Amino acid sequence: MSDVETRLAALGVVLPPPGAPVANYVPFVRSGNLVHISGQVSRDASGGITGVVGEAVDFETAKGAARLCGINLIAQMKAACDGDLDRVVRVVKLGGFVQAGPAFFDIPQVVNGCSDLMVEAFGDKGRHARSAVGVYRLPLNFSVEVDAVVEIR
Repeated sequence: MSDVETRLAALGVVLPPPGAPVANYVPFVRSGNLVHISGQVSRDASGGITGVVGEAVDFETAKGAARLCGINLIAQMKAACDGDLDRVVRVVKLGGFVQAGPAFFDIPQVVNGCSDLMVEAFGDKGRHARSAVGVYRLPLNFSVEVDAVVEIR
């Protein structure tokens, strides 16, 4: 078991199988040492977290949705690294999207649910640049979506 997977296990995180695309794209593309991971939504085995944040979805649930996105990103990283998460050199950048209601402005704090997981799982290698954007709608009504750029060896 990789060091990253040991940390994830200590956090109680079980990686799901990497999600399949829902449209005409691939889950990740490797170019040199960089892996660009397509947006991962707040989906889990029970269906996931859907709805508009600040309306049907409260802040804590939304932050948990961002964490789910992070778990799904790590599952894609594992696939991109042929099963060895210790090949991750650095989480370079996350792009976070929150399906936010008109009066909800805590978008960066919601996306921290994903950012915090990256640091918990990868340590300093998990510290990253980031954007956090509130949007009108996300695919399939999911509350949060996060994409990533990761350097691997």
